[in-house]
Amino acid sequence: MDFDLTEDQETIAKVARQLFEHRVTPEHLTELEGGDVRHDAELWRELATADLLGISLPENVGGSGRGFVELALLLAEVGWSVAPVPVYATLLLGADTIARYGDDAQRQRYLPSVIDGSWLLTAGLAEPGRSDPTRPATTARRDGDGWRLHGTKELVPAAQLARTILIPAALDDGDVGVFLVGADSDGIEIRPVVTTNGEPHADVILDGALATDRIADDGRGLLESLYARALVGLCAIQLGVTERALRMAASYTTEREQFGRPIGSFQAVQQRMADAFIDVEAIRWTMWQAAWRLDQGGLPGREAGIAKFWAADAGSRVAATAQQVHGGIGIDTTYPLFRYFLWAKHNELTLGSASAQLARLAAAYVGGDL
Repeated sequence: MDFDLTEDQETIAKVARQLFEHRVTPEHLTELEGGDVRHDAELWRELATADLLGISLPENVGGSGRGFVELALLLAEVGWSVAPVPVYATLLLGADTIARYGDDAQRQRYLPSVIDGSWLLTAGLAEPGRSDPTRPATTARRDGDGWRLHGTKELVPAAQLARTILIPAALDDGDVGVFLVGADSDGIEIRPVVTTNGEPHADVILDGALATDRIADDGRGLLESLYARALVGLCAIQLGVTERALRMAASYTTEREQFGRPIGSFQAVQQRMADAFIDVEAIRWTMWQAAWRLDQGGLPGREAGIAKFWAADAGSRVAATAQQVHGGIGIDTTYPLFRYFLWAKHNELTLGSASAQLARLAAAYVGGDL
């Protein structure tokens, strides 16, 4: 296992960071967040122009043909800049799933439009009162050539922006189907919700919505794979968030003076910063291990759960440390750090907190799956 980045991978990260740092300034984010939805359509078009939206999609649909590691690099840069673009929803939850499990017609129908920036996707994994996204309560029942969907998906990333939503649903035979549903279909209601970090999310209520497009036949295997990849994608974003928060804290404690010297020279501050550095490294290496396993074609449920535990548990500590060493300015919403604290908290709880991941790992251990 070699975690050194290739020259091409370093270039991907560099180009993404340059694009984000050029547009995603604190002033621009403040202006954007004062509007209806935290989404920068112009930046999304720039990502398409830079060939970053097809980074992990097949070459036969116009993509670059790279893997999950490259997608994780892009997601980490999203976290570094808290960028207002639905990379996670469209590229990971949506396009990556269609690329791996969809048939040729589905790939040709959706993926070229994702790559040119004209089509946004997402997937609904979380449900009210359900802790296991791989066992949906949403149902799909045959109706002629299609299926009627009933149920609720909550906190679906970028659902109010997406044109197509991937909906996992339980079938009558006990299997799971994953359906491609148009956001404007009859029987579907999209209710935007307020989130911790201000990113666009919505609850999706399905009341007999008709789906005629199903992805693959092995629905349960697909859903388990999607859940693992979704967890690792969140960890990649959390890596960027915590790295940037720690960098901001290091800069501040070097410049801020108290009692005639930088506060970073105080032992208590040094200890907190050292612990935060170790936590960021734990997030980094557990995430890259899981991402590497995914690129090798594995289904790293264990590695994904471990990585999400560290992203949640350690990520929360890093964000708190960065805020606390800043003192009062750490909670000032006119100072950029507050966004990183909110993003870290959002990532901590999405698709299972640290304790939830420990419970899943323990259950797998007892069941002999580890």
